[in-house]
Amino acid sequence: MGIESPTASAYIKHHLQNLTFGQHPDGTLGLAHNAKEAAEMGFWAIHLDTMAVSIALGVLFLWLFRKAAKKVSSDTPSGLQNFVELMVEFVDGSVKETFHGKNKLIAPLALTIFVWVFLMNAMDLVPVDFLPALASFIGVNIFGADPHHVYFKFVPTTDLNATLGMSLSVFALIVYYSIKVKGVSGFVGELTLQPFGKWMIPFNLLLEGVGLLAKPVSLALRLFGNLYAGELIFILIAILPWGLQWALSVPWAIFHILVIVLQAFIFMMLTIVYLSMAHEDH
Repeated sequence: MGIESPTASAYIKHHLQNLTFGQHPDGTLGLAHNAKEAAEMGFWAIHLDTMAVSIALGVLFLWLFRKAAKKVSSDTPSGLQNFVELMVEFVDGSVKETFHGKNKLIAPLALTIFVWVFLMNAMDLVPVDFLPALASFIGVNIFGADPHHVYFKFVPTTDLNATLGMSLSVFALIVYYSIKVKGVSGFVGELTLQPFGKWMIPFNLLLEGVGLLAKPVSLALRLFGNLYAGELIFILIAILPWGLQWALSVPWAIFHILVIVLQAFIFMMLTIVYLSMAHEDH
């Protein structure tokens, strides 16, 4: 964090600030040194920490599952193989119970969502100062950066950009399969003719349009809100005296494991439900 001990307010703000890269108002490209500069960079700014951690966890997921698939054995299965098989069977069972159409993409998509979101959520269990301190050490000693301007927010799902990006991807699939299965006329008819018939088209469109747009918004905000709140509590615990930190952080971490798994499961299940609805042709 720097040579001088920061105030509690500065400590919290520093841990909640992303490492942001973008275009400054003067036209130059670079890193934001504070929240004001990050806001001035606008829509096209990139949160490098969110991108790096989420991509790294995605690669880890692919590597672990590929390793298990290459070394699969029916005689002496490894612990990794047992874990992967458990995950596949769990997700496959959830898809069969919930998804009523025929689409080979849904099960792999659901597995990817559950494991990837779980891994990103699980970063919340890493001590709040460990990775930011490591990033600060690298920034100061290798790049000569000011330690007060080195940020590293390492839980991707506490970044609304990440959760909204994933939910918009799901939304794109919902629209795509709705049109593919029902046709353009069927999709438009679903938005304009239900639930009150052709004489209430404007009202139908308002109701159905809001319901359709609420799907990605609710997906993004639910995941973001729960993980952001959990991260904030960990940060607040970290500014307490050392003895209180252990007394509070351990029980909260144990409880937070439930939140981590549950939110990954909810994101996966809602994705399956929404895509199942998109495949229903009335």
